Amino acid sequence: MAAVIATLIGLLILGALVYDITRLFGSEEPRRPPLARLRGRRAALEAAELRVVGLRLHHRLDRAAYQQRMSGLAQGRRTPVRPASTVGGRHG
Repeated sequence: MAAVIATLIGLLILGALVYDITRLFGSEEPRRPPLARLRGRRAALEAAELRVVGLRLHHRLDRAAYQQRMSGLAQGRRTPVRPASTVGGRHG
């Protein structure tokens, strides 16, 4: 009876090992879950939005550039399509 139980436990462990190996090397299993990608993208968009708001509050972006950048962020783009104009130019 003990040999039958030991054999069943061994087969169960072997089956779990085979299942894990095929799941690890299977092409259907993504390396990164989609929710983690979405969470990272959303965090990057939020950081970009805070940066744009900060630039506007410190008068480094004019109204049109601010609207253009925020419109791009609303559409999921983190970088502006073309360089936005700045008020006063760069201080060196």
